Amino acid sequence: MSKIQILIVDDEWNLRNLLRLYLMKNGFEVTEAANGHEALHLLNQHGYDLIILDVMMPGMDGWEVCKRIRQTMQIPVIMLTARTDTKDKVQGLTIGADDYIVKPFEPDELIARVFALLRRAQSNEEMSASVKQIEYLDLEILPEARLVKVQGQAVDFTPKEFDLLHFFAEHPNRAYTREVCLEQVWGIDFLGDTRTVDTHVKNLREKLRSNGLPYSPIQTVWGVGYKFEPVEV
Repeated sequence: MSKIQILIVDDEWNLRNLLRLYLMKNGFEVTEAANGHEALHLLNQHGYDLIILDVMMPGMDGWEVCKRIRQTMQIPVIMLTARTDTKDKVQGLTIGADDYIVKPFEPDELIARVFALLRRAQSNEEMSASVKQIEYLDLEILPEARLVKVQGQAVDFTPKEFDLLHFFAEHPNRAYTREVCLEQVWGIDFLGDTRTVDTHVKNLREKLRSNGLPYSPIQTVWGVGYKFEPVEV
């Protein structure tokens, strides 16, 4: 069996070297990139199973790299940053990052998150492969292709936006708390707060509306959370 391929993107050689040693010790194959442009070039040439991406880099920062990755790829992304501001964390998750860890950190914690994220990615692939297409009026969700269509036209969503919409649509007319949404979509080991769910719901509503969906399927249940109220075909 081939080894899992991980790409480390960071302008600090010492940190890249440390992460490479720990990851290789745990059985991963590691490639390094010192900046965003180099990372995107490598991603166009090779397949990777996970990316560890620093936010603060000269030239193209991690935010921009993540946005460009999400235009064409669904690879799991863990973002690294020295900033502890919650707004930064929300921004990273909103543009498509799967996890977020603040420097300085214990390498063992990062390794644990890598394993957890790879497990979630594998589980999502297996679930998507076994779930049928979901159709409501003017809205189609195709799990195998990880694609959403409104009035027959594809709509771009980040991986977590897709996962959250799919979770809601699989369980229509049932209210879920934000905590349950976090556990089901981000995993029980996710360390973010419930505002992450609110941000993703806001983005889902806006994208569905701006792409022509004539109704709002995700409804707020005051004092609880959210529920999906579809219009049947």
